[in-house]
Amino acid sequence: MIDAAATLGVQIVFDVSNAFVEFGLTRRTALLTLEQKRKSYPRALFPNAFKQSLMFCCSAQKIFHGTCRRRLEFKRGIQCWRVFSVSRADCADNKDEGEMAEDVSNVTLIWRAIKLPIYSVALVPLTVGGAAAYLQNGIFSARRYFVLLVSSILIITWLNLSNDVYDFDTGADKNKKESVVKLVGSRSVAFVAAFSSLLLGFVGLAWTSIGAGNVRALLFLACAIICGYVYQCPPFRLSYQGLGEPLCFAAFGPFATTAFYLLLGSTSLFDSEMSILPLTGTILSSSLLVGFTTTLILFCSHFHQVEGDKAVGKFSPLVRIGTERGSGVVKVAVATLYSLLIGFGLSRILPLTCILLCALTLPMGKLAVSFVEENYRDKGKIFMAKYYCVRLHALFGAALAAGLVAARVLQG
Repeated sequence: MIDAAATLGVQIVFDVSNAFVEFGLTRRTALLTLEQKRKSYPRALFPNAFKQSLMFCCSAQKIFHGTCRRRLEFKRGIQCWRVFSVSRADCADNKDEGEMAEDVSNVTLIWRAIKLPIYSVALVPLTVGGAAAYLQNGIFSARRYFVLLVSSILIITWLNLSNDVYDFDTGADKNKKESVVKLVGSRSVAFVAAFSSLLLGFVGLAWTSIGAGNVRALLFLACAIICGYVYQCPPFRLSYQGLGEPLCFAAFGPFATTAFYLLLGSTSLFDSEMSILPLTGTILSSSLLVGFTTTLILFCSHFHQVEGDKAVGKFSPLVRIGTERGSGVVKVAVATLYSLLIGFGLSRILPLTCILLCALTLPMGKLAVSFVEENYRDKGKIFMAKYYCVRLHALFGAALAAGLVAARVLQG
């Protein structure tokens, strides 16, 4: 009988304790509840059992309040961090808006106008073409390489300056503070500087082609320059019809990269035995990959200019399909780039070293895709999309060239 009473008492204590823990009863309420239970069941609870039960309830109360306090502090910490994060994001947005609203310093505008990272489009085709020539016959002329590099930089300078001049004429650069014409203050000065660069660059390319005795290379380079001219210069201005990307692909890919391959792999005109390289699958596939990454830069450079281009009748691909679909195009383009790389490797058109080294640039490709997908609606941030593509272009080109050279070294 005593055991049954004790058992009943313990059960009552546990029931009250559970209710105390679940509903957060105060200590006074717990005492009153236990006192009522003791009077209702006089033989169920003995003084010692009641005292121990009361101590158990008090301990449960302390544990409960301690747990609740820790949970409350944790929730407050999370709320404070969220408020801090939102405030920091708002401050960053306000800062960006302030910079857009206020006048940017002339140094920053000049740096943007120079577009130094864009000149990688002159370096990559030349380097990949030279590496393919070295793989073919083991010849590399450093002097000819640097002459071609300077000439290519002059050609890119012409493209940038003339693009600003003609966009200024059409009003496409109306809100572009880093326009060279606006910075210089004279359209004529920018125009003369542009075509002077073209003349000097073409002289360097022609002189190198004649010295190498390679007419095919000169024809390829002439075709690349013609693509650049009809892209932006009147009366053609094919970029306004949405044909800029195909022209860019042809100019920097098959035309320029193949021409540099022919020039850097040819011996001098005054040598007793001249060597003219054949057009192999290696150089053709390499030129396609170079043209692909270069075109991606041009495509992404229009994300923040959609409204301005539409206003002046410049129907670039992004104007036609919109920025949301354009972000999907970037994703598909990067996936296609690495699919082509794998395909060329499996078919033995490109050496295995190229596949391995170019595969290391995959994180940069994913980063470019993620940036465009997350920021294609933000005009202030999407401006940086083309620079992510420039990094991908430069890293992929360097890996491709290194793979070609490594294949030659392993063969030797």
